[in-house]
Amino acid sequence: MNVLVTGAFGNIGMSTVEALLERRHAVRCFDLPTPANRAKALRLGSRVDVVWGDLRRPEDCLAAVQGMDVVVHLAFLIPKLSAMGLGSEEHPDVAWAVNVDGTHNLLNAMRAQPVRPRIVFISSYHVYGPTETLPPGRKPADPVNPIEHYARHKVACEWLVKASGLEWTILRFAAAFPYSLTLDPYMFQVPLKNRMEFLHTLDAGVAVANAVSSPDVWGKTLLIGGGPRCQLYYGDIVKKILEAVGVGMLPEEAFGTTPFATDWLDTEESERLLHYQRHTLDDYTRELRRRLGAKRWLIRLARPWVRQMLLKQSPYWQAHRAKAKTRPGAGRLRTRSATTGER
Repeated sequence: MNVLVTGAFGNIGMSTVEALLERRHAVRCFDLPTPANRAKALRLGSRVDVVWGDLRRPEDCLAAVQGMDVVVHLAFLIPKLSAMGLGSEEHPDVAWAVNVDGTHNLLNAMRAQPVRPRIVFISSYHVYGPTETLPPGRKPADPVNPIEHYARHKVACEWLVKASGLEWTILRFAAAFPYSLTLDPYMFQVPLKNRMEFLHTLDAGVAVANAVSSPDVWGKTLLIGGGPRCQLYYGDIVKKILEAVGVGMLPEEAFGTTPFATDWLDTEESERLLHYQRHTLDDYTRELRRRLGAKRWLIRLARPWVRQMLLKQSPYWQAHRAKAKTRPGAGRLRTRSATTGER
């Protein structure tokens, strides 16, 4: 089967491409021609066909979809760490042009083909908004309540896909972290007590690759998460990751308290159809430690400095420190946390 993967050189994109190749599909990759993406394309070599382009250009979308049986649409401007170097929340107009207008261009190009391909659209569980007052887990039929530009764009694109006249399936993903992990201010926005479902990037790729050739997914919205073994609280997840990289858990005061748009998912149907739940967070952290190698020991040596650098990026920690300085006696006595050692 001829399969186009948009956003092919991102985190889930690479996992999806590899899973598709293992299943002997002919894969075409569509992405921006950044230096990092070109390096990944070179590593894949002749195993894939590569079309460089931009979703905002209709002609690029037309060139990409020609001769395809299925389009896996992953390309999206996300809140942080996008290939364009822009975040959806800081640059909503650019994000809309890429995410929503770009999806519209892609669907138009698909409709223009003599034989119309099917589309697998990758969405997110962020579309539900904060659901901490509801019993877990979320179901596909639950109402959406997007509170950020990224999630609103996903909802808009889901609507476009369903109204396109094409055969479609929508996969709403849980939290799938890359191995090239960047610790930035965004990590502090999620409350430690927020429910969060982990999805291993390799399992995400398998889910997409199996959906491509499944006769039973079309016309359905499926939730893709790691399953009961991966249903954790954010505090547990961030603790394991920070310990794996050698930094250690940071103080509770560094994290926000406003409920975040993550939750546990009902993945019974998706697992029954796609058979993808193979890995856990422990598998991810073991591989993270392996990839860091000797760098992990360097991080441990520089741990106090690294921790201070990270804490300076947390507005919640800065507010906590500023409040502490206004307390009576703050100028005469400096205390050290009994659990974290942070001043």
